[in-house]
Amino acid sequence: MDYSILMIVVMLAVMYFIMIRPENKRKKKAQEMRDSLKKGDIITSIGGIIGRIVSVSKDTIVIETSDDRVRVELAKWAVSSVGVQSGEEPVEQKEEKKEKKKLPASSETEEK
Repeated sequence: MDYSILMIVVMLAVMYFIMIRPENKRKKKAQEMRDSLKKGDIITSIGGIIGRIVSVSKDTIVIETSDDRVRVELAKWAVSSVGVQSGEEPVEQKEEKKEKKKLPASSETEEK
């Protein structure tokens, strides 16, 4: 009986360190990023809107989304990241990966 209670406690501790603690760290880091937003920063929203911040208030920001000076007001919690976020890898990283794949294959043929 004591063994089963000990196992439950151990499982809860492991669950905390594997799941809960990292999530709390991510939330804290995201909140710090949102609190540090300032005029002139380029942001990407969770909806994919990219723009430059023109004003910051306690709970909202106003961004310009294009050269036409289109302004949009967003809640701070809707900011995904500072900078332009894209789903694709930069071309340089893709080329580096291709080169790394080619190198081991060519070195094997030279050894034979």
